Order: sequence, then C-alpha cells, then structure tokens
Amino acid sequence: MSNIEDIVDSLENKISKVLHKLELLKLANSKLNEELEISKKEIEDQKRHIANWEEKYEALKIANTILGGDDNKRETKLKINVLIREIDHCIAQLSD
Repeated sequence: MSNIEDIVDSLENKISKVLHKLELLKLANSKLNEELEISKKEIEDQKRHIANWEEKYEALKIANTILGGDDNKRETKLKINVLIREIDHCIAQLSD
C-alpha cells in the first residue's frame, strides 16, 4: 500500500510543479503580449511620423520647383494635374 501512496504523492508533486510552471508561463506570455502591443504602437507612431516627413519633403520639392528649380518641373506638373483632377472630382460630387 505504501508503494501506491508514494506513487500518488509523486504524481501530486509533479502535477503541482507542472501547474506552477504553467502559471509562470502564463505570466511570461502576458508580459510578452503587453510588450508586443507597446512595440506595435511604437511602430505605428513611427510610420505616421515617417509619412508626415515624406509629405513635408514632397511639399518642399514642389516649392523648390515652383521657385525656379529645373530638376523637378515634370513632377510638379504631374502633381498639379493630380490636384486639379481631385478638385474636379470633388466639384462633380458636390454638383450631384
């Protein structure tokens, strides 16, 4: 009988250890998920920041072309055409 009791005690100890490790892993997983969410938010902030700088850069290129730079005249004309098409589209939607 003592052999069965020893086996049961051993199993209880092992189950207890496994449950403890499970709780530790759950806590570690939770912490990693929080860090992942924080990292995702930081990446999104950086993407918005980059997009903002890219818009500013494009505006500066257009301004430079308008001021007399010959390098980007074609790009500026294309951009102006796109803006005119967008304005025409808006006017068409308003008149409907």
